[in-house]
Amino acid sequence: MAKTTPSPAHAPIAERRSHSFSHHGVTVTDDYAWLRDPAYPEVKDKAVLNYLAAENDWFAGRMAAQTPLIDTLFTEMRARIKEADRSVPQKDGDFLYWIEFAEGAEYKTWWRRPVAAGDDATADQLVLDEAVLAEGLDYFKLGAISVSNDGRLLAFAVDDDGSERFVARIKVIATSEMLPDAIPETLSALIWTSDDSALVYARVNDQWRTDTVLLHRLGTDVSTDQVLFHEADDGFRVGVGLSASERWLVISTGDHETGETRLVPAADPTAPQILVRERQTGIEYDVDVYDRADGSEPVLYIHTNDTHENFRLATAPLSAPDTWTTLIDGSDAFYLTGFDLFRDFYVVEGRVRGLDQIEVRYYDDPARIEPITFPETSYEAGLGDNPEWSTDCLRLTYESMISPATIYDYHVADRTLDVLKIQEIPSGYDASLYATQRLEIEARDGTLVPVSIMARKDRLTAGAGPAPLYLYGYGAYGIAISPGFSTGRLSLVDRGMVFAIAHIRGGDDLGRRWYKDGKLDKRLNTFNDFVDVARGLVERGITAAGQIAISGGSAGGELMGAVINSNPDLWGAVVAHVPFVDVLNTMLDETLPLTPGEWPEWGNPIEDSKAFHLIQAYSPYDQVRTQDYPPLMVTAGLNDPRVTYWEPAKWVAKLRAAKTDSNELLFKTNMGAGHGGKSGRFESLKETAEEFAFILWQLKLTNGQ
Repeated sequence: MAKTTPSPAHAPIAERRSHSFSHHGVTVTDDYAWLRDPAYPEVKDKAVLNYLAAENDWFAGRMAAQTPLIDTLFTEMRARIKEADRSVPQKDGDFLYWIEFAEGAEYKTWWRRPVAAGDDATADQLVLDEAVLAEGLDYFKLGAISVSNDGRLLAFAVDDDGSERFVARIKVIATSEMLPDAIPETLSALIWTSDDSALVYARVNDQWRTDTVLLHRLGTDVSTDQVLFHEADDGFRVGVGLSASERWLVISTGDHETGETRLVPAADPTAPQILVRERQTGIEYDVDVYDRADGSEPVLYIHTNDTHENFRLATAPLSAPDTWTTLIDGSDAFYLTGFDLFRDFYVVEGRVRGLDQIEVRYYDDPARIEPITFPETSYEAGLGDNPEWSTDCLRLTYESMISPATIYDYHVADRTLDVLKIQEIPSGYDASLYATQRLEIEARDGTLVPVSIMARKDRLTAGAGPAPLYLYGYGAYGIAISPGFSTGRLSLVDRGMVFAIAHIRGGDDLGRRWYKDGKLDKRLNTFNDFVDVARGLVERGITAAGQIAISGGSAGGELMGAVINSNPDLWGAVVAHVPFVDVLNTMLDETLPLTPGEWPEWGNPIEDSKAFHLIQAYSPYDQVRTQDYPPLMVTAGLNDPRVTYWEPAKWVAKLRAAKTDSNELLFKTNMGAGHGGKSGRFESLKETAEEFAFILWQLKLTNGQ
């Protein structure tokens, strides 16, 4: 449809069809509402498909001239990946487990070896080959994967179109025989009962909400699966897991601010359930069970925000599960993010001023606290895969913006760290060429917002002058953006760009208050923080207005939409992946998969007039105006259940009609994928190369590619 180098005048122009609705005395017009196919999740409307195809053709045509740059970026990013690679084996029961990538493979293989076999590679057993499962598919994603307690069977779940509706299957590991059992519509972990005769899982309903926990007995028709728990509240989602000792099934339900947990023996999943504490609006908690070695009454460990927003750790006897006694008090300084129980000790994780902390503590000596320390002042660290209840060694992960991912074993008794693996970069990497900084920039209300920066050292020296800068942000759901390592990022930094992460409110980088100060009626703080960080970086001479590329996905895409409406002149290039931009319409439609569960995050504009007016005032789609906009690249997934395809489609259509500039506006829909884009490690890398090529092109940094 599009020429190789079409003029901006030939960009697809979506038809405007008059449509309006009213809430709280306000009439809202939505001339692009027709882009939502009424048959969704199937998309069959020819006009809709034709428009998406036209945009894809336009994207391909406009990006065609950047193909050499895309290829160059992809080649160098791929060269930084060790293609034939394997994870560090980890013991779980009688076996050591690991994963491998073969040279050139898009998908991994899962392996194990009996511990008794030692280093005898002839004893290696193939557990699962993702490439075989993905053969002939445009999209493949492995979901839950779980080996039976006796090591004989493997349960695994597959999504083959990006819709995140997984089908669970069971295979005999030794023979690769597939059992006839097929459990559709799963969206949870797959938990084996103690005798391996059944699986416990959570099912997704027609509205893509996990509302029911079921028991599937092997060899029976899935239609006869027994309901163990059903959640009646449309805003809550259900999950299922195992306690650390694997003796208890943990059934949890909740939304973004309220939780409730039940326990039932894994050996008897249909037994009466133990409700830990009835739900109370605004109180979150999660539970694990400490099963004493002497067989005396188990103790519950509860991580909760009931007395302090930064959470406390409490205990309770199993016989009185709602009688909570504080073990670790909540603290303004220490944000307690979680805990893990082991037979002889437990581990607490948290953050202080946004930096990860890990502490080993002891059941019999509450005063004994052993922090695990790391060498850098800005980093990301946490527990890795630690499947065994009885262990004297902890698997840890560590990285920073300039330190590649490192796997450690921490020996608890002597408090020493052993390096097991450092991420290998085949094309070479010299950390001494790079520097990282942690800045604090004052927002307009006086709040200091942390910013993590990484660049070549010569770009951060005094007198270096303003540099083009890539600024990333998210700012929602209490999700912190850690200052981790990225090999792909080097393709921008080595071309002279500075890379920065704005740790804005809405995430929980600095604790639960940081999250609360960016949600509901304080949502504007998130957008203001991002803009003020950019301005602060300009004022410090690190970059210049118009030389800042920004990127965000999903709720981070909402951020992109808000800040290009409010401050278009700051940005030289903008990338919005699967952006949540039609906020008002989505929050007004309780039939959509996520909406009821999202009201605690954004507000309920159906019932709350103030929420309606606030959301309308910042919703990127509703606030598109007649003005110049920066160059913009937008992506969507046709099968995306999280941010439906029509949100970015409508937004792009409205922007095309309103904007007064000739800057690029490109929109690509993955017609066979969902929220995460294409599957496969190299296919997804190609999409990163496209994004970076667009940014370099728009910032005029493509000389010499």
